[in-house]
Amino acid sequence: MSFFDDSDQPTTRSRTSRLRPPPGGGGRTGDQQTLLVRRGLAAAGGILVLILLVVGIKGCLSAQKENALKDYNREVGIIVEESDSRIGRQFFASLAAGRARTPEDLQSDVNQRSAAAAELVKRARKLDVPDEMKRAQDHLLLVLELRRDALGRIAARLPSALSDSPGAGGAVGSITGQMQAFLASDVVYSQRVAPLIEKALADNDLGGQTVAQTRFLTNPLEFLDQTKVADRLGASVSPGGGGAAAGKPAPGLHGHSLDSVSVGDTTLEEGSANRIDASANLAFKVTFSNQGDNDESNVTVKIAISGSGRPITVQKAGIKSTAGAETTADIPLTQAPPIGTPVTIKVTVNPVPGEEKADNNELSFPAVFNR
Repeated sequence: MSFFDDSDQPTTRSRTSRLRPPPGGGGRTGDQQTLLVRRGLAAAGGILVLILLVVGIKGCLSAQKENALKDYNREVGIIVEESDSRIGRQFFASLAAGRARTPEDLQSDVNQRSAAAAELVKRARKLDVPDEMKRAQDHLLLVLELRRDALGRIAARLPSALSDSPGAGGAVGSITGQMQAFLASDVVYSQRVAPLIEKALADNDLGGQTVAQTRFLTNPLEFLDQTKVADRLGASVSPGGGGAAAGKPAPGLHGHSLDSVSVGDTTLEEGSANRIDASANLAFKVTFSNQGDNDESNVTVKIAISGSGRPITVQKAGIKSTAGAETTADIPLTQAPPIGTPVTIKVTVNPVPGEEKADNNELSFPAVFNR
């Protein structure tokens, strides 16, 4: 029995030693600890990726906002530049040439400017407007609408303003009044639109941006004066504000007689085929006499060429004449006449207020322009 007892004891201790836990306790193996470390690193990596995504998205949104503000500022600049150059400057150039064109041609040209202004209003309404620019946008639309509406109203009054009717003075006054709308549009832009755009850019730390300026009415002192507007248009308006027949004339006789018309060295003759050299800077010299008892301060002389192509009309207003004296007016032809075809040249000294006899105010000449 002792033999077997001795042989069993080592076997029992060996099994017991194999079943004991490793020193230190805890019950976790090396593989479990590695797994926990890996899971911790993965979680930290996920948090880092999430932070980077948030920062990236925020950066993208910030860049989009900045680009939207810059784009709006740039588009506004393009629109007001077109309003100034393509509409404003051409409109005032047309008025300056008013006496060289028929009322219908001038009205058609201003209507085109009005239509172009209406298109700019539509473009402005379609702009992508950031929240920070909405107040500026409201004022911008007001600026463009003021210009559009004023152009339309001026076009509607031009035929009356350029006529010899008693209502011509009122029409010129209405046109002058619409110039106030152009001035108002300039003020609204400079005091509201531009400062609001500048503030929105500054609040978002967008330096180095140029905010466009605009000035539609470039010469307020001239175009807010009814007399000067009438002179620009070549309208027959008396100092009292009426048309050619408006206003109470001074006592005594009023009136003129048309004496002669010449072009260069050629004095035109009625009933003869007048041949005129169509040189550069062609101008008519019109001589007329004041046969009344009063000096006149706003005489208008018109020249109309018809019979070939579109009629050509030029005129000069605001001519002064002295009672009992002769006056000469030089009137340039602002466009090339038809060459080599018969035309009729009609020259008229418009009746002045109080003039009762006007049958000697007009002469007609058959003519041919040659090179």
